[in-house]
Amino acid sequence: MLKNETTAPPRQRADVAAKRCRQLAALVVALGVAAAACGSARTLEGTAAEIYDGECVAESDRQLTVYSGRTENLIQPVLDAFACETGITVAVRWGASTDLALLLAEEGDRTPADVFLSRSPGPVGFLANQGLLATVDGDVANLVTADHRSDTRTWVGFSGRQRVLVYNLDSVADDELPASIFDLTDERYRGRVAIPATNGSFVDWFTVFRDQHGSDTAAQWLDDMVANDARYYPNNRSIVEAAGRGEIDMGLVNHYYQYQVAAALGDDHRAANWDFAGDDVGSMLIITAATVTSASDDPGLSNQFIAYLLSQAAQQYFSNETLEYPLAAGVAPAGVLPPLGGPEIGSIDFDALGDGFARSTEIIEASGILNE
Repeated sequence: MLKNETTAPPRQRADVAAKRCRQLAALVVALGVAAAACGSARTLEGTAAEIYDGECVAESDRQLTVYSGRTENLIQPVLDAFACETGITVAVRWGASTDLALLLAEEGDRTPADVFLSRSPGPVGFLANQGLLATVDGDVANLVTADHRSDTRTWVGFSGRQRVLVYNLDSVADDELPASIFDLTDERYRGRVAIPATNGSFVDWFTVFRDQHGSDTAAQWLDDMVANDARYYPNNRSIVEAAGRGEIDMGLVNHYYQYQVAAALGDDHRAANWDFAGDDVGSMLIITAATVTSASDDPGLSNQFIAYLLSQAAQQYFSNETLEYPLAAGVAPAGVLPPLGGPEIGSIDFDALGDGFARSTEIIEASGILNE
């Protein structure tokens, strides 16, 4: 042994070895935790994963509040995808578009809502007249064509639903299919036509009918339909299902319900859609609308969300999953959908219609259709 060489006592050497073992064990545990954390990164499942299939980012302290007049089963996957991809918390209140518009008017600048999603531009036009809407950023509004947004940028359309006539394939001959909505008051259609008179999309459509042809003409048409024994159903889907089983010969509905019911029931569903000719008001495209409230605490975030609705992934969802017509991102309609025809509700000046929807409801109730 050299003069300056020393040797640690056996107990000290054991302590050093034990310390190294503990450090190594801690490192292994740390690496295991890190690996587990990487392996357990949150992702979406189901329909939302078709919109965004990446890993969810860490949640931020930002929150967006949405009042949605579109139904939960249609919109929740988009909200989930947006929250996952951005880390932004989304709070949502569901309800009928008209009811939510009235609530927003009641809440005024106290509303927590940042964004309002409506089944059509109608309730949005009502809010615009109350001065309760901000303008959508120009770069967001320009993601759709001029026909699919307000001239004042108070709303932007994000999907479309065409009004059509659904009919039973076995009880309605080809030569019985009407060219115009006005034909349905003829004697040959007595007791054969269903109307979803209290459904929001029908009220929207009837309001535009009044605007385009005059309230007197629209009210007379509805009175004539009642006199011709038109039948009341509460919503579009119930009419499509009734037409498919032969309970009713035909009815006025949104286009996509027929495709959804046919996909579920197959050949047992004996119905198809019919478009009225040319620019007949019976085949109008009703646009779903998004807007920013004037009370929003974060307009930038609100516009970010609306842009997300218009992104390619969200537009493909509306096309492929809900079978609505996409309005942005160059996304083509689902293959089962025919090319669009007829006038578009987005080209109507809904901001000018103001409170016309309340008057439409009064006319519908006064017609007696709800008793049929």
